[in-house]
Amino acid sequence: MREAGRRSAPLVPYGADETVYVVEDRVVGPDGISRDVELERSGLEIIIEEMLSAQFNDPVRVVAFNTLEHWAADLSMEVAAEIRMRCDIDGEPVPDYIMDFVERHTASMRSRGMQPA
Repeated sequence: MREAGRRSAPLVPYGADETVYVVEDRVVGPDGISRDVELERSGLEIIIEEMLSAQFNDPVRVVAFNTLEHWAADLSMEVAAEIRMRCDIDGEPVPDYIMDFVERHTASMRSRGMQPA
């Protein structure tokens, strides 16, 4: 039951030209079954920082939506390239917990003839 005076945030921004970022994350439930959940975030920088600090279980992809401008884009390749670049700059390997995400999406870049940053 909802508490009086508390309202949940709308899923679609009202009257604002906002881009909404969604991370699809794979979670294994207590029954051992894998499920994909979608987690909304306010920006790419937050997503990258949270990925680098192990805030996701098994990220699958990152998608941006802008309801006012009527577009959506899969930004997984860009996020993966940014994570790899930051790790390279810091002289650290990509953390194991996001290695699959980074490898999957930077491999996708290479197959399209693009170079990761």
